[in-house]
Amino acid sequence: MSGGTGCGPVDRALLRALRDTGASAAGLYVLAPGEPVLELTVMSGIPAPFLDPWGRVALAAPIPVAVAVRDRCLVWANGPQQLARDFPRTAVAVPYDFSLAAAPIGEGDGSRGALLLLWPAGHPPELSADERAVIESACRRLAVLLADDPVAGDRVPPEAPRVLSPPPPRPVGAQEALAAVDYLERLPGGACALDLDGRITLVTTGAVELLGEPASRLVGARPWDVLRWLRDPVFEDRYRAAVISRRPLSFTARRPPDRWLTFRLFPDGRGLSVWITPTGKVDAPQAAADLTPQEAVVPVRAGQIYHVLHLAAALTEVVGVQDVVGLIADQIVPAFGAQGVLIYSAEGGRLRTIGHRGYSAEAVAHFEGVALGAANSPAVHALATGEPSFFSSPEEIESLYPGLPQLTGKAARAVLPLIVSGRPVGCCILGYTRPRIFSREERQVLTSLAGLIAQALDRARLYDTKQQLAHDLQAGLLPHGLPVVPGLAVAARYLPSTRGMDIGGDFYDLIRLDEGSAAAVIGDVQGHNAAAAALMGQARTAVHAHATAGAAPGEVLARTNRLLTDLDPDLFTSCLYVHINLRTRRACLASAGHPPPVLRHPDGHTTVLRVPQGLLLGIDPAARYEATEVELPPGSVLALYTDGLVETPGVDLEHSVAGLARRLDDAPWQGPDRLADALLQARQDEADRQDDIALMLLASEPAGPDVRS
Repeated sequence: MSGGTGCGPVDRALLRALRDTGASAAGLYVLAPGEPVLELTVMSGIPAPFLDPWGRVALAAPIPVAVAVRDRCLVWANGPQQLARDFPRTAVAVPYDFSLAAAPIGEGDGSRGALLLLWPAGHPPELSADERAVIESACRRLAVLLADDPVAGDRVPPEAPRVLSPPPPRPVGAQEALAAVDYLERLPGGACALDLDGRITLVTTGAVELLGEPASRLVGARPWDVLRWLRDPVFEDRYRAAVISRRPLSFTARRPPDRWLTFRLFPDGRGLSVWITPTGKVDAPQAAADLTPQEAVVPVRAGQIYHVLHLAAALTEVVGVQDVVGLIADQIVPAFGAQGVLIYSAEGGRLRTIGHRGYSAEAVAHFEGVALGAANSPAVHALATGEPSFFSSPEEIESLYPGLPQLTGKAARAVLPLIVSGRPVGCCILGYTRPRIFSREERQVLTSLAGLIAQALDRARLYDTKQQLAHDLQAGLLPHGLPVVPGLAVAARYLPSTRGMDIGGDFYDLIRLDEGSAAAVIGDVQGHNAAAAALMGQARTAVHAHATAGAAPGEVLARTNRLLTDLDPDLFTSCLYVHINLRTRRACLASAGHPPPVLRHPDGHTTVLRVPQGLLLGIDPAARYEATEVELPPGSVLALYTDGLVETPGVDLEHSVAGLARRLDDAPWQGPDRLADALLQARQDEADRQDDIALMLLASEPAGPDVRS
């Protein structure tokens, strides 16, 4: 971690935003070059380890700074309740009373990152107009500075952000400093000062006597590191809570064998003042120091607990195997100071690499696909025994696995078997380029985290299997290609929803009937599951069969309706059938409750065609379907689509269809394929697309070269 006093223009701008908003802490996130990731580069007001879970934030993550950049808006969360509701992953990792704002820096393609501000407990429910104005002004100022200096003041990809020290409230002379020490020495009990990192910077004689350690051991150390009886994470948690909430807090602890002390913490932007007084016996957590060396277990640090909780929450949100791999590489690896990761699965009795970062191709390939019974590697040993292994030096690795340190370039490693219900599903190896001692608490945390990774990986593999099945089923039911129809240029697109299985009931087809005619069909079976896909296949087959048998448009729909009604699938289907006479350039259309097609005329203007609406297929076996005819002169384009392209919650369907007609009117003509891509562009970028989309464009053109979809 590097420090500073804010001498650069970016640093000064950050400190000015901190001062003008009255916030207690601030952080600057900058977009990583070539990655959809935000990196924390500069901060002030809280220690860097507090933000370890968010040193690197994926733009897709449900984290306030990512949401601010992604949605290009100011994000505000007032207090722990709103934070828990809107950003549960953040609330789990920082369970304290504070408010935050995250604002984007730059706009559109000029996006530079995000500004994060934290306020202590007690902020009003909403930001004031003045605070919002200051935040907007600060973001504009930072956008200009980052545009001129994209590396944000000598920034390199940081292992830790620069931490700026706020200026002292006022200058203090030597005489006044001595007077302050005299004042502290006269206080009953003892006093000490902690910086924001929790290290003791000053300790009085009374505090030395009460704590039972010399000043030489206390100054420069964190209390819970040097005093075994303060190692319970509860005590560190009080310090963290005081720093974040900026509220005075207290706790009571027992100094062995039987002396009870009360610690009162008074925080501000530069650290904490601690007043220590003797007190009577109270109930308090038993410290590890009361146990014998054989019984003692090093407690996990409070910060590590919250970090693991954050990672655990993140692991519950990932869905696919590569999502799990990305989370491990982007968050878990840097969180534990590793420089590389290898993730293996055990498949068919062999090692399979499912993800890696920071290892050479040669090292990755060395154990790829080898039999588990033949390979001599830490991963195989972990999978065979189910026990984690920790190697602190290359010599230690070399003694058991000759040549491995040279092959991998790693001097230390943590080998974590991934076990689910007693069944090994894989192995995760964290690699370090320098020797490293793994403390007992770190081993505990990594072993616990391995269990969470194993469960996430097992779920992800099942999800990927289902998605591949859905993809294969959908691909098998939709046409692999469309026939060539002279005089007709065709483009067809299918876009699945982003919810549930990657499968739906939307379908389309182009049927070559004879030399002078063709048919096009588009339809939508309700639902997004295997049943909808199966019915879609039956509907498409029935339409194809009746069309090639020479039935008129209305009769094609009527016969298909009778078939679907007999099947009694409890699902309804909309459908639009178009018979095209290629010689007369006329189209005959019949609809079963399907959205109306849109015709773009040769001069570019569009018309929403009013096709008589019959009942949806599968309701009434006696339903009849009327047809209507339109002209398709050369240069015209007929757009057939499903409702997923136009439907928007709360918007009338007619208005949505009119909007599609305007987009079709405005789009420059560069062929049906580019036109189809232009019409789908807005929907493709949606993260929460609730319905499938099928689109078919039929462009009437003079006789000439054949055009395929």
